[in-house]
Amino acid sequence: MPALDGIRVLELAGLAPGPFAGMMLADNGASVIRIDRVNPPHQPSPDVLIRNKSSIQLDLKSIAGKDLFLRLIQEADVLIDPFRPGVLEKLDLDPTQKLLKVNPRLVIAQLTGFRRDGKYAAMAGHDINYLAVSGVLSMLGPSPRLPPDDRVLPPTPPGNILGDFAAGGHMCVTGIVMALFARSQTGKGQVVHANMVDGANYLATMPRISTKIAGQWDQPRGQNLSDGGCPYYNVYECKDDGNYMAVAGLEPRFFAKLVEGLGLSDRSWVAQRDNRKFWPEIQKAFQRKFREKERKEWEEIFDGSDACATPVLTHAELEAAGYEQRPGVTLTGTPAVDLRSRSGWDVEVLKLGEGGEQALREWMGWTKGKDYEIVKGGLQMKSVFKL
Repeated sequence: MPALDGIRVLELAGLAPGPFAGMMLADNGASVIRIDRVNPPHQPSPDVLIRNKSSIQLDLKSIAGKDLFLRLIQEADVLIDPFRPGVLEKLDLDPTQKLLKVNPRLVIAQLTGFRRDGKYAAMAGHDINYLAVSGVLSMLGPSPRLPPDDRVLPPTPPGNILGDFAAGGHMCVTGIVMALFARSQTGKGQVVHANMVDGANYLATMPRISTKIAGQWDQPRGQNLSDGGCPYYNVYECKDDGNYMAVAGLEPRFFAKLVEGLGLSDRSWVAQRDNRKFWPEIQKAFQRKFREKERKEWEEIFDGSDACATPVLTHAELEAAGYEQRPGVTLTGTPAVDLRSRSGWDVEVLKLGEGGEQALREWMGWTKGKDYEIVKGGLQMKSVFKL
């Protein structure tokens, strides 16, 4: 039985972080109903984080749609709210004044980009903006000086994995699980406030503190041990253009295996690798050496060794090789839902209303026509519809 079996989740449709949180819960056995709008807004990309979910459409601005929503709230364990601060309040669905009174055991996870009480609270933003004001973006990417003005290269956006998914959706699920655990002891639900600014800053606890430790992260970005500055913690192109090896020989014994595999054990800088003045020389030696063989040849040399040298694989390569998608963690006693029936590679979307009738039957015992109707695309209780 999955760990979250029996947990019922309402996910108000939103962009990537909210759907990711819902998918994590669904993957671990929760029953997740996505609440779609009757007239969904334009989305820059489709929601593909839909595994094991169902959908219903509600007009939360209507009395009838709100009534049905509140009836679902009575039976829900978790509500995922991805809106900006104040949206639920404007809909007369205030989390503490309304929703928790309807269901005192409800866990309401409100996930925003910026802090709810900061100067950016009412502003729109995306992953890069949240990383920017969290202090984390300033630490990412190389910092060479570029011609013609000899100015330092700006920080490099790392894609939206760090902000949206790690600092956003994943942190939100952490809060939800802690709130559910607390409920098991107190019998009471609560509001969980998650935001990507605090999430990213929290994830960066070690690097942030390490900026004050000599030899750790005290140099400009791109010039430290684990941010691309160290030549033996870096990525190198092989003889076959566009293929790379990643190396991480930080510890002396791993470094020894790395230079042995590269055939560089006899170099004078091996014993002085911690001296940063030798780093440019080490990097050039590594660059030349890796360009002598194709990636497959380097894999044959380093596979099974403690050199901390691995190929940089693409998702296309993993898919072609039949890489098995698995849950982020494995629980031996209460495993996640079996994902093997879903490739994890294909684009799948959840159609509006897909699976909703079955979910309402399982949650509430309702059937369409008897208990509810669909009016102008939105679900309404039949009793309300007749008013």
